[in-house]
Amino acid sequence: MSFNTFGHLFRVTTWGESHGPALGATVDGCPPGVPLTEADIQPWLDKRKPGQNKFTTQRQEADQVRILSGVYEGRTTGTPIQLMIENTDQRSKDYGDILQKFRPGHADISYHQKYGLRDPRGGGRSSARETAARVAAGGVARAALRALVPGLRITGYMVQMGPHKIDRAQFDWDQIPENPFWVPDVQAASDWAEYLDGLRRSHNSVGAVIEVTARGMVPGLGAPIYAKLDTDLAAAMMSINAVKGVEIGEGMDAACLTGVDNADEIRMGPDGPEFSSNHAGGILGGISTGQDVVVRFSVKPTSSILTPRRTITIAGEEVELITKGRHDPCVGIRAVPVGEAMMACVLLDHFLMDRGQTGGQRGQIG
Repeated sequence: MSFNTFGHLFRVTTWGESHGPALGATVDGCPPGVPLTEADIQPWLDKRKPGQNKFTTQRQEADQVRILSGVYEGRTTGTPIQLMIENTDQRSKDYGDILQKFRPGHADISYHQKYGLRDPRGGGRSSARETAARVAAGGVARAALRALVPGLRITGYMVQMGPHKIDRAQFDWDQIPENPFWVPDVQAASDWAEYLDGLRRSHNSVGAVIEVTARGMVPGLGAPIYAKLDTDLAAAMMSINAVKGVEIGEGMDAACLTGVDNADEIRMGPDGPEFSSNHAGGILGGISTGQDVVVRFSVKPTSSILTPRRTITIAGEEVELITKGRHDPCVGIRAVPVGEAMMACVLLDHFLMDRGQTGGQRGQIG
């Protein structure tokens, strides 16, 4: 199976399966001299790890990262950084009933149709467990960005769960880490807890929309035509397990606007250009403007539910299937730190490409 690597100069290769002995990432292209220890990466993995509350899978994994190479005396050497996370709480027996059956909504049937075989234990390579490796790699990217772009802040949060959306008028950055849904709206957090608890008890699940914002951005990242910043951001978010749609800035709603409404007017401020709005999501012509970069992605409902669903076996027999095991009633909750990690990896990659192409030179205004 090929195509397990993403990035241009900052390249990440993830490896491992949901129920294998370990999983991880090989990070290549990180600049040398970046301060980096396991303690710099672990907080991001702690944010994603399972079993933190009743609204996530009850699989218990410490998700403790180990740096096996590429770091000497607390600084990156410029050589490949090998990251490993051991699996410690696999329950492969939970999947014995699906050896010959395809779970509806899962990649079981498409993997079998392509490769003629699959790892049924938790979905193997298609499991959301693979995203732990991305978050570890994102921790490396954040460390490098902290050294290269000190003012950059990448924050993910949920803006919709099922049909329920946040109230943008109540948006509060400080509320995001204060609730289990990473929601910037205190009332939504309370309402969603009751809503999701009901779905969980009824053996059902629901989808979500996550927004990731990069504040303190620099202009000039990205290049036309085939290395657009928004192209790579969209591909990165779309590669996350269970993601079915991606938007930049106004996204699909831009189709409802007129040109007068959509154009972000520009004025000259004391420190350079200032925009009246940010419908473009901080990217014009594939290149960052210095405004906040705003990306949203939608995550489908968890397909593993205890409600019977009709399916077929490898032999073509029609059967009913209940997917046992420990699963997230809303996988979008733990997708928040994954989206942040992918944003960090893409931004660092484009920062390095821009430095190589332009040396950081910028067109002067005013």
